[in-house]
Amino acid sequence: MKYAVLAGALLMAAGCQPAPGGAPGASVPVASGDRFGADAHLAPSRPDAVLRYADHPRGFAELRLPEGEGPFPLAVIFHGGCWKAGIANQAYMAPLATRWQDLGIATLNVDYREVGDGGGWPGSFADWAAAGELVDRVVADHPVDPARITLVGHSAGALPAQWLAARQGTGGPLGPREPLAVRAAIVLDGPADVGAERAAFDALCEFSAVDPFIGGDPAAHPDRYGALGAGPLALEDLLFVQAVLPAAPPAVQAAIRAGGTRLQIRENPQASHFDILTPGAEAYRANEPAMLEVLLGQAAGRAK
Repeated sequence: MKYAVLAGALLMAAGCQPAPGGAPGASVPVASGDRFGADAHLAPSRPDAVLRYADHPRGFAELRLPEGEGPFPLAVIFHGGCWKAGIANQAYMAPLATRWQDLGIATLNVDYREVGDGGGWPGSFADWAAAGELVDRVVADHPVDPARITLVGHSAGALPAQWLAARQGTGGPLGPREPLAVRAAIVLDGPADVGAERAAFDALCEFSAVDPFIGGDPAAHPDRYGALGAGPLALEDLLFVQAVLPAAPPAVQAAIRAGGTRLQIRENPQASHFDILTPGAEAYRANEPAMLEVLLGQAAGRAK
């Protein structure tokens, strides 16, 4: 399976050791010599803190703070892995978190449960909601600017990066809930609507990923797919940096824009699924300025 091989290679490259702070089963990436090549930004820094949001082994997030007094923008990062346990965890996002840390952005790199270890519908959503509450603790305890919080999701992590910013009704996985108070979101090669883009995402994963995560196909659970469908988001800016996955269908884009969100889509058809988030890779360098605009809050002044 292509996704598992690539993600596994990134996890091996990250180099892991047991997490501090008594997080059983968790891992914290540390630098591992020349595995990361000449670009020092690819070597992940040690987190400033490992914060727990739940009692289960994957209920933690790594906080990295830039040097200086702040207040800093905050990127809340969600990894991919096709929502299937055993493929990936937060470790492969650590080089990106470190790169942004070096550029003055605080990062919260979140692990969460997936299908096979308690995740799926509704377990993964419960983790994402609890991680959202953890953001409030980070803002209260650290020099983070609450007006410049960005949700970031790679691949399957696109769902929490958007779901947390959406108002949910009674049909949602956790029932009614209000959007998390964030300014923006960045999606790295992920779907905007898991139902409308179900076939494309399954093709990326090279196995059926969406149905096991939701609990069945759209015919079996139209209400669940409907609850996750594209619609207004409580976001000023939403940036998609796509590679293997195409841009969302026009109807999905229109539904997002209808809520007033400034939507930008950057397509990189020659890039790999991981190049766009790997500091030092050409595709990442080409898109970093657009990402920094969003992360630093500078995209707010752009026209739709």
